[in-house]
Amino acid sequence: VCGAVRCAPFPHLTYAPLPSSLLTLLFLFFFLPYLHSFIRKQGNIYKPNNKDMENESLNEKAMEDVHTKEIDLVNRDPKRINDDVVKVDFEDIIAEPAGTYSFDGVWKASFTTFTVTKYWCYRLLTALVGIPLALIWGIFFAILSFVHIWAVVPCVKSYLIETHCISRVYSIFVHTFCDPLFEAMGKCFSNIRLQSRLL
Repeated sequence: VCGAVRCAPFPHLTYAPLPSSLLTLLFLFFFLPYLHSFIRKQGNIYKPNNKDMENESLNEKAMEDVHTKEIDLVNRDPKRINDDVVKVDFEDIIAEPAGTYSFDGVWKASFTTFTVTKYWCYRLLTALVGIPLALIWGIFFAILSFVHIWAVVPCVKSYLIETHCISRVYSIFVHTFCDPLFEAMGKCFSNIRLQSRLL
């Protein structure tokens, strides 16, 4: 138990110091909410509120969405890369001009044969060869991306750095020696006048 302490200005008054447990309670009651709000505004190591870290987390989430998103089974060409190349119908291949018509039954049968044959042959080929070709093209473009990222771009960057030094030396040489020479030659030849006369 803390003992009583006498006040210096008023010696006849005494006061007892507060117990440490009461000071702890006062600290927790008054100061802790402000500390908690300050940490939430500034961000901490467990839940950062930093804009850069938020952007990084959004980018990581976008990358995860790219790999885990569901495939659209209705629109399989969202970027329209094959609209003008392999989009071929019966009317684009076979057409009868006016005056040269075949029998209606032959025309209908030809249309049905062409459409069904193209449809099921394509499905059969994709069932047999689609997955192996997807594997091959995936490996190819992975190698291509690897070579571009780890070989082509560093080589181009190093070439630009090296040629930058050479270009600085060449620019200094041209401005030092060639510019005065050609400027003097230009002034000399600028006084030449040519005149043509008819005789």
